[in-house]
Amino acid sequence: MTETATEMSDASAKSGKMPIILGIILAIGGAAGGFFAVQKGIIPLIPSSQNPAAEHEVSRSEMHNTADISFVEIEPIMISLNGNGQVQHLRFRAHLEVGKADESDVALLLPRVVDVLNGYLRALELDDLRDPMALTKLRGQMLRRVQIVVGKDRVRDLLIMEFVLN
Repeated sequence: MTETATEMSDASAKSGKMPIILGIILAIGGAAGGFFAVQKGIIPLIPSSQNPAAEHEVSRSEMHNTADISFVEIEPIMISLNGNGQVQHLRFRAHLEVGKADESDVALLLPRVVDVLNGYLRALELDDLRDPMALTKLRGQMLRRVQIVVGKDRVRDLLIMEFVLN
């Protein structure tokens, strides 16, 4: 009698695992299918009227209206960089892309912009500049700092004209 009871409990334990395994497989398949559908735009996560990426694309195309663009030159900055027992100098020169209406306001705040950039560039080390993507990362960091000082809606881009390490 004991043998039949243990055989019955073993059989029910084995058959009890099958629905759990099947449920896990279906859950993973459903999650992967849902992710794929949202990524490909089959199921929109955000309605197109509220999609910030669509608004960003429109504003990006509006920004490149050449009649409204003006450039404010930042005076050249020379920085001494120490690293690995050697001193090197960085020469940096850039322009700020702004709207014509904001040109005078940005020019007025240029001493603050130079101060922020000077502080950021002095904090760099030579190892920070050895990465192939260093200039792209630095440009993004500097633009972010300039936009904080001047105003995000005033400065559209930071154009690096000279970035020489001697």
